[in-house]
Amino acid sequence: MPTRDEVIEALRQVEDPELGMDIVDLGLFYDAEITGSKVKVTHSLTSMGCPAGPMIQDDIRSVVASLPDVEDVEIELTWDPPWTPDKMSEDAKFILGIG
Repeated sequence: MPTRDEVIEALRQVEDPELGMDIVDLGLFYDAEITGSKVKVTHSLTSMGCPAGPMIQDDIRSVVASLPDVEDVEIELTWDPPWTPDKMSEDAKFILGIG
C-alpha cells in the first residue's frame, strides 16, 4: 500500500501543459485518500474551461496506478475551494512571476 507522500511524489510527474509545471507545485492537488489498494485523488484545475483537464486526469490515473500495490484509482475533480494562484508553491510563484 503506498503512502500519501509516495502518491504526492508520483503526482509531481503530472504537468499542466499550459503552464509547464506539475500539479503539486501549482496547488491543483488537494488530497489523496488511501484505502487498501485503492487511491482517491482529489484535485482542481486552474479554470472550469481548462482544455487540459482530461489529459491531466489521464496522467493522474497513470502515475498513481503505476505505484506498487495500487489496484484502483479514483479521481475527483472539485471546485471547492476554488483554485487561486495563492495555492501555488513559492517556487512556482517565483518561476511564473506571481507575487
